[in-house]
Amino acid sequence: MSAGGRAGVLAVLAAGAIIGALGQGPWWWLHWLCKPLATLWLIAWVAGMTVPVMRQGYRRWVLAGLCLSLLGDVLLMLPQGLFVPGLVAFLLAHLCYIAAFAGDARAGALPAGIGLATLIGAGNLLALWQHLPAAMQVPVSAYVLVIAAMAALALAGAMRRMASLANRLAAGGALLFVASDSWLAWDRFAGPLPLAIVGVLLTYWAAQYLIAASVQAGSCSDAAGPQ
Repeated sequence: MSAGGRAGVLAVLAAGAIIGALGQGPWWWLHWLCKPLATLWLIAWVAGMTVPVMRQGYRRWVLAGLCLSLLGDVLLMLPQGLFVPGLVAFLLAHLCYIAAFAGDARAGALPAGIGLATLIGAGNLLALWQHLPAAMQVPVSAYVLVIAAMAALALAGAMRRMASLANRLAAGGALLFVASDSWLAWDRFAGPLPLAIVGVLLTYWAAQYLIAASVQAGSCSDAAGPQ
């Protein structure tokens, strides 16, 4: 299937999940069906990729991150108040992405990546702090630290000289993940924000798609030779 076809399938599933989340009528079941299916679609895509030996570790870490994201999707969707377990699942997913991105990060670009990620993460956390319940301050702070580290490494890979398409896709995905999680946090703790679910899910699956696509893009560039 072409890249456009894969993105189209993901877009249809994401639209179904959003329509189900917004609807109060007969379409609610679409959210329960399409939300996990959208992430499963990405998992199946990455699992089916053929990659060179030097890229297999990257693929394994991204695949692990997607599987943990699927767990987080399900936990956050359930009505039993499983926000913290869902947060932990996504924190572990970001640790997997950190392991994937660390190999492409370069020391020369790392300070700039850390600086930008710290500015975004710390600024967001400070602005949100007054809205956080005391019991959520430590879990949310730990999560912000981990996602900032993930974004810093992805940016360091993209900012290095002769960065590949895979590096740029990973950085775009990391930044969209930060945007999605920020949107979710502001809606949950300082909101509700109008139509927040639309923005959260659109940026979330765009982030996951770009990170998944970076596996295949990296395989093509690596197979062509060293950069």
